[in-house]
Amino acid sequence: MRRPRRYCRRLLRVFYMSAMVAARCCPVSKSFYERKRAEGKGHRPAIIALARRRLKSCGRSYATPSIRDHRAAQFCSAGVTRSQQVTSTA
Repeated sequence: MRRPRRYCRRLLRVFYMSAMVAARCCPVSKSFYERKRAEGKGHRPAIIALARRRLKSCGRSYATPSIRDHRAAQFCSAGVTRSQQVTSTA
């Protein structure tokens, strides 16, 4: 297998380390990791699969219009959006 030429080592390391922590702490990620281990994957391939899954979810969240277009996200806390909270406190 040849190594891809275009990738960011720092970013790969961040996702790998976050997957290591998530495999221990996050219940959803832990179940995903255990499922991969049950499929016969070793520790490292299971962590890489989890890191890839986390990377894809970041890509999907970036694809939402509010993040992509640099608009304020619409967080709902008691029916008040984030942009309304900021303007009402000023």
